[in-house]
Amino acid sequence: MAEITSNSQPTASDDIIVQTRTLSKVYLDFWGRKKKQALRALTLDIRRGEVFGLLGPNGSGKTTTIKLLLGLLFPSEGEAWVFGKPGTDVSKNERIGYLPEESYLYRFLTAEETLDFYGRLFNMPADVRRQRAQELIEKVGLARDKKRQLKEYSKGMRQRIGLAQALINDPELIILDEPTSGLDPIGTRWMKNLILELKDRGKTVLMCSHRLDDVQDVCDRIAILYEGDLQELGEVDKLLEIQEQVQMRAKGLRMTDELRRDLESVVRKHGGELVEVDHPTTTLEELFLRIVEESKARPGRRYLPQREPPVVAGGKSGA
Repeated sequence: MAEITSNSQPTASDDIIVQTRTLSKVYLDFWGRKKKQALRALTLDIRRGEVFGLLGPNGSGKTTTIKLLLGLLFPSEGEAWVFGKPGTDVSKNERIGYLPEESYLYRFLTAEETLDFYGRLFNMPADVRRQRAQELIEKVGLARDKKRQLKEYSKGMRQRIGLAQALINDPELIILDEPTSGLDPIGTRWMKNLILELKDRGKTVLMCSHRLDDVQDVCDRIAILYEGDLQELGEVDKLLEIQEQVQMRAKGLRMTDELRRDLESVVRKHGGELVEVDHPTTTLEELFLRIVEESKARPGRRYLPQREPPVVAGGKSGA
């Protein structure tokens, strides 16, 4: 990649969708005094076809970064380019879909009317708008509620129609700001599956979240922001790997004292120390989703506590 100076435009590349160089944003008060350093010297590249996560707690600079890329804010220092165009060039936004953390939708419109409205903003022909709207309403699971006004929607339903409007123009880059906000565990899993589906279709997804499990499940690479500073950048698997520890998984046996002693002997032979050996566990999310699916397959299923056998005279259990 060619070197980028503060007064030059980056070399066009089919592999790089987003570039930032020392991108900074300072918010000023009414008198022009420094109020908050929201972002400080951010430099990163986002590649075509990857799911990239901006990770950090509230107030770390994630949403500010997104608004700088979209041209909704002007940088205090540094530059940003999307599709080789400056972030301030709004023409590039025709190729972008954006789901903000709080969807600013007209509450008196129905789902169909909402998608038709956004389709008009992209100058889509009427027949294309109708077809695209119906496809997206089906995809986000709102077919039975498409005639209802959005003011009657729950927060999770508004999040779904917000995602549909972000996809109405079939964008190349989809920017999602806290995409699982307001969704229950089933809706969260659905959202994550949809993000992976978009990746499989060759879309580039920039996902902004403070929920670690969501980022870990879907992102190829992440950037960790804290108080406006980039703290870490890299591939998720490599960042999570603990180099000085080795994990072993086996099946077909149970943990016994003899097995533990044998394992400890082998580890000591190679200069290590056995820290923990235990049976693997699932996650609460996996357990919850499995129970829901089993309940769907077996209507009326419910949990019944096991009854203790009755105790009879002499301290023995009855048959």
